[in-house]
Amino acid sequence: MIAFFIFLFLLLMIFVKKPISYDTILLLMNVLKKEGKKALMKKENIVLTGMPASGKSTVGVILAKILGMDYIDTDLVIQKREGAKLSEIIEKEGTEGFLKAEEQAILSVDVHNTVIATGGSVIYSNRAMEHLSDCSKIVYLKVGKEEILKRLKDISERGVVLRPGESVEDMYDSRSVLYEQYADITVFEDGFTIEDTVRAVRQAFS
Repeated sequence: MIAFFIFLFLLLMIFVKKPISYDTILLLMNVLKKEGKKALMKKENIVLTGMPASGKSTVGVILAKILGMDYIDTDLVIQKREGAKLSEIIEKEGTEGFLKAEEQAILSVDVHNTVIATGGSVIYSNRAMEHLSDCSKIVYLKVGKEEILKRLKDISERGVVLRPGESVEDMYDSRSVLYEQYADITVFEDGFTIEDTVRAVRQAFS
């Protein structure tokens, strides 16, 4: 709401052709920055996004324990709803069928004060990400491409979603843009231990 009134103020200044001082611009920027932080703190959940093998589940469990929050893994929500492992769902339903099941699973999540570890492919669904963004701070656990390629040598049992003809490198390039688009906070994990990553996420909200 405050941002809207600031926008109207700026339009009025332009309309009456009155110059805006540098001090006024700084003041408005500080107000917007403070309001952005307040809005972020009102979100009760923490959602961890990122590539497969970026450590979302492990970081999520530890983070939940330290912060005294609940924890859910949306991959497990999918498996419970579908009655099958992720790899089996992909094999049976195909990529698009799995993505639909994932979207529905995410939309069913209604929690508070919870750390939510998501599957890497959740980022393909605008509806799912908007649902999570409404009540959560979105944290992107970013790992460099070379490190991800090392960690994902065998993806057959992980239930990793690859579109027809897509390589892991292609997947990394296409998803990275989407992760950054939705992220409230990005944590660069290269060279980090799990404990380093947990600490970085905590510091981001302090």
